[in-house]
Amino acid sequence: MRFEIMRLDEFDGTPVDSTVVDAASVNRIVQQAAATGQRLWIRPAETTAS
Repeated sequence: MRFEIMRLDEFDGTPVDSTVVDAASVNRIVQQAAATGQRLWIRPAETTAS
């Protein structure tokens, strides 16, 4: 499964940038964000039918 992770502005909460990662990478990114005080929004990435 893949997730979209958006980094949020610290003042108004608007998305600053986003990336799509696999489930194995989510924990590492959350740990880094927690260590630096970043705000994240994590949601399942949209899938496209092939």
